[in-house]
Amino acid sequence: MRSGTGCFLLADKGVLTVDTIRLGLAARDKADAIDQCGAVLVEVGAVEQRYVAAMHERECTVSTFVGQGTALPHGSATARRHVRRTAVAVLQFPYGVDWDGDHVSICVAIAAVGDEDSDLLSTLATMLLDEWRITELRLARDAATVMGLFLPPDVRLDTRPSVARSRVPPWTGSRSAGTAGSAYLPHPSR
Repeated sequence: MRSGTGCFLLADKGVLTVDTIRLGLAARDKADAIDQCGAVLVEVGAVEQRYVAAMHERECTVSTFVGQGTALPHGSATARRHVRRTAVAVLQFPYGVDWDGDHVSICVAIAAVGDEDSDLLSTLATMLLDEWRITELRLARDAATVMGLFLPPDVRLDTRPSVARSRVPPWTGSRSAGTAGSAYLPHPSR
């Protein structure tokens, strides 16, 4: 799952897929956001249902908020027995979620087999400190854009117009299932 440079490849072997990207979601609170993150991992067969409880337990021990409006919900090391395969899910909450006083609009849920979790957490934490990437994730309107944002810079093609810099209004997704590729409605404050 690593490239020659040691970078954990998220799109390699299905770690991050279109099926694990959900845009335009809403959450009542942090617990609801973590439940939604866990539900995606369960839905794609990456984890057993018990892993979701472990994600909540981890959050009670140490916050998974990493700054810049992002959180990395994941289970503890003991929860690995409930992980079937390594997977990453990206959930976008345009209106934000209160994360113990911090505002979170992007959750990147993690499930890792064996010792892959430390490499994965390190790679994601570094990637999610990039202000440009976070802005693009907040404004992403489709799963393909999100996938592109998780490619290494030397692979990513930045020839397309930036969502943030284009003349496209900043819409938010709206669909009952909250899946990528959903219909878009204007943000009520605009």
